[in-house]
Amino acid sequence: MLVNLEQVMSFLPHRDPFLFVDSVESIEVNGVQAKPGDNKDLKEVINSSITANYKTKKDHSIFKGHFPDYPILPGVVQVEMMAQCSSFMLMAFLENPFDTKLDVALLSIENAKFRKPIFPEMDLKVTAKCTKSRGPFMSFSCQIECNGELMSEASVMASVKIK
Repeated sequence: MLVNLEQVMSFLPHRDPFLFVDSVESIEVNGVQAKPGDNKDLKEVINSSITANYKTKKDHSIFKGHFPDYPILPGVVQVEMMAQCSSFMLMAFLENPFDTKLDVALLSIENAKFRKPIFPEMDLKVTAKCTKSRGPFMSFSCQIECNGELMSEASVMASVKIK
């Protein structure tokens, strides 16, 4: 594990019930493992990738309403999970990522596909690969898998600024 839940919470402003990253497993820059604080050159962000984890808890409040007799994780939450995962890409490009405050805004979602339902108690692997970067705007190709099966995918664009 590269980043634990406590570190996730020091980096992201999200909190339960809207925090959808439990840990970060890896960050790769140019095919090489990177770590938070490596202070890599931002020109290398294209094709960099990140892998994070999230376990859907059976007592999560979202399942009470979606749906009481057939609980599945809403697609909008899956997209949010992908966006949160993408934010951690910057950790390898900042000198002190846990002391840095980011202003991240989701700008667009394209080609979202929800291939299989996500149920409570699933261990999810969330991956994001940076496909474009221009100024504060970054695009990512994202996927959510469970036990090697593709559950959902989308392309997301975000504005990322250091406060």
